Amino acid sequence: MRRGWMAVAAATMTVLTACSSSGSGGSAEATAPGDPAGVTGEITVLTNRTDQISDGTLKKYAAEFAKVYPGVTVKFEGLTDYEGETKIRMNTENYGDVLLIPNSLSVSQYPTFFAPLGNSSELSEKFDYTDHATVSDKVYGLANIGVANGFVYNKAVWAQAGITEWPTTPAQFVEDLKAVKARTGATPYYTNYKDGWPLTNWTNALGSPSCDFKAHDALATTAEPWAAGKDMYAIDKLLFDVVHEKLTEADPTTSNWEQSKTLIGSGKVGSMWLGSWAISQMQAAAKAAGQDPANIGFMPFPAQVDGHFCSVLRPDYQYAVNVHSKHKEAARAWIDWFLTKSGSAAAEGSISAVKGTELPATLQPFKEKSVRFIPEAQERTAEVNKIDKASEIGITAQDYRQRLVDVARGSAGGGAESFFKDLNKKWSEAQQTIGG
Repeated sequence: MRRGWMAVAAATMTVLTACSSSGSGGSAEATAPGDPAGVTGEITVLTNRTDQISDGTLKKYAAEFAKVYPGVTVKFEGLTDYEGETKIRMNTENYGDVLLIPNSLSVSQYPTFFAPLGNSSELSEKFDYTDHATVSDKVYGLANIGVANGFVYNKAVWAQAGITEWPTTPAQFVEDLKAVKARTGATPYYTNYKDGWPLTNWTNALGSPSCDFKAHDALATTAEPWAAGKDMYAIDKLLFDVVHEKLTEADPTTSNWEQSKTLIGSGKVGSMWLGSWAISQMQAAAKAAGQDPANIGFMPFPAQVDGHFCSVLRPDYQYAVNVHSKHKEAARAWIDWFLTKSGSAAAEGSISAVKGTELPATLQPFKEKSVRFIPEAQERTAEVNKIDKASEIGITAQDYRQRLVDVARGSAGGGAESFFKDLNKKWSEAQQTIGG
């Protein structure tokens, strides 16, 4: 099962009908418990990690948690279509005690659905990314991990193609993929078009080509984001070229996310653009396929500024407490323990959101090659979302990139420049409308 993508809730997505925050459970703060022995209750944790339910991982975490909080029983409910199913359930009061905040919610809606976890000034001293879930100095969600973005790739495949260094430009990346195709027999790049959500992750490259942590905020004042020299152009033109040059799966409409793990793990696929959370999953797939997990590597977007690659950091899904929960203290206890004591971030090779934690081994190559990690600014997200909604593009939704792929592979009319010209026109007109 995939991890959540890190883009802030897209205004183009369906917004939940706000249900009342009154009723059972009330809207009191979910405070961190003092004495573990005094915390009781049964809580349900909603999760998108159905794989960790089936393989027993979450059950093991719950058993360890019970050693500290013996009066709390933790049950898990896995949702295959996490976004869709949670969105429906949140029109009632029955959406678990602990859940991952859906991407379809705007930050301003958080107080309606979630109990505050504490003041931002206090929690920001211990956890990163609290600014992504803060309303009026109250924090409503805490991320377990932060995510760097880049290409998960099979190093053995790239080495067989004669490539030993990371490409530094989009053009070089495309040439490297051509070498993979010519010399290895592997599919150079896998789009995961059919599942769709992996295509949305390309937006998370925003800021990498320019090494600008304010690149997302800049969309609020940029009339033509898909003009040459802009980050969105660099990102989407690279994807377009990779597809246009027939360096992807033969029929993207039949791609399969779960199968793609095995394909890259076994060396039948060379690369995929994803978050760093995916590295450990691909390594596990390589091991299951009888291959060396060390073959799975991670490389940044092929662009440099002042001789450095840059990778934007964003939080993964954030954990929140249902405002209607009858066991808020127990729910908060689970969140705090899971983030700080479970070791789940390290076990998955992810960047812990707990301040001061070392980078995981999976990202040591980034450190060794002085890749710059840049946290994404979020000051103008509301403005960007309004423009995006008015433009009907959906920069964090899958539809427009599926159209891009269709144009690039020739199943839809047009070309790269006409496609980008149309996007610029829609964005510019929406920006003028929003601006009054």
